[in-house]
Amino acid sequence: MRIIAGEFRGRKLLGPEGDQTRPITDRVKQSVFDVLSPRLPDAVVYDLFAGTGSMGLESLSRGSKFASFFETDRSALDLLRENIATLAVKDRATIIAGDLFRWFDSKPEPPEKMNIIFLDPPYRFLTEQPDNLRALSETMAGKYLSPQGVVVFRHDIQDSLDLPPFRRSDVRDYGGMRVEFLGL
Repeated sequence: MRIIAGEFRGRKLLGPEGDQTRPITDRVKQSVFDVLSPRLPDAVVYDLFAGTGSMGLESLSRGSKFASFFETDRSALDLLRENIATLAVKDRATIIAGDLFRWFDSKPEPPEKMNIIFLDPPYRFLTEQPDNLRALSETMAGKYLSPQGVVVFRHDIQDSLDLPPFRRSDVRDYGGMRVEFLGL
């Protein structure tokens, strides 16, 4: 895994060993960021189910102002911390370790709403916890996403889940993966 463009172009990221996270390929990441490029300068980003932080760190490399990373897996958290330290972006990043569903429910509306939210849950969440993802999407829409913001929702192409009140503005398929761009 590596940063593919911007300030940290070509820098390697530590990646997972095993199947706890699903790293995104450079080709898919480039395609996603081609769509997002007009939104990146000075953006505030949430990287949910961040794994080792590839999407949020790519955003910072391309000019985003700040990224918050949400992850629960201990081995992924260790790698995420190392990746943030290696790129020296501690002042532009924060890590929230723990249950993101509880975190979102317990926090007041932030002073600055998010421009981009990467939503990349483990594939089992779509089939095992669809109600949690729907509730999360309602909370994000109501309190966290700016009116012009976008949610980038990555999931298995076989699974489908509507996340009201979001509407799809774009859908892209890459092999067995689907990326949906959702907005208000």
